[in-house]
Amino acid sequence: MTMWDERYSQPGFLFGTEPANFLVAHEAYLARGLTGLAVADGEGRNSVFMAEKGVKTRALDASEVGIEKARGLAAARSAPVEFVLADLRTWAWEENAYDLVVAIFIQFADPAFRAEIFDGMKRTVKPGGHLLLHGYTPEQVDLGTGGPRARENMYTPDLLRDAFGDMDILRLEAYEAEIGEGAGHSGRSALIDLVARKI
Repeated sequence: MTMWDERYSQPGFLFGTEPANFLVAHEAYLARGLTGLAVADGEGRNSVFMAEKGVKTRALDASEVGIEKARGLAAARSAPVEFVLADLRTWAWEENAYDLVVAIFIQFADPAFRAEIFDGMKRTVKPGGHLLLHGYTPEQVDLGTGGPRARENMYTPDLLRDAFGDMDILRLEAYEAEIGEGAGHSGRSALIDLVARKI
């Protein structure tokens, strides 16, 4: 059993059943009929929201336990999501496959692995499509209200500007806010948002 299987095997939903505040704030991008990929979506809260908005959604995660919970959440909400058990280290990113790629709090990846994921996400979004990325800045480690204890896994504006500078960056902002997204993300948090369009 993986670390994530253990975390998700606890009663309830670790990060709640409602979508991330970031995704709700940017739901204008979730247009009906678009194809979308939710990366490392855990128990399904974000992919289910995408599907509810009419996005044809595929969700990837490495945890069988998380995916089973996600399937239950999708069924309860009549949200048609295709859930795929996938290890991002070996996942074959399809070229120009999705109108929308959503990656929220995927900060389990060390810098080298993160670079591979970022490259894959850029490849798989279609020209003219959008990438929505949301996570923590290094200051989050001091706040301790969610995420790993590894500063090197966190994002800074400069890091994201370097990684996605070949895209049209529509929003890039670091800020602090109170969030309440299950027991896993709760309290004052050091956050960062990126919205970028593939040229």
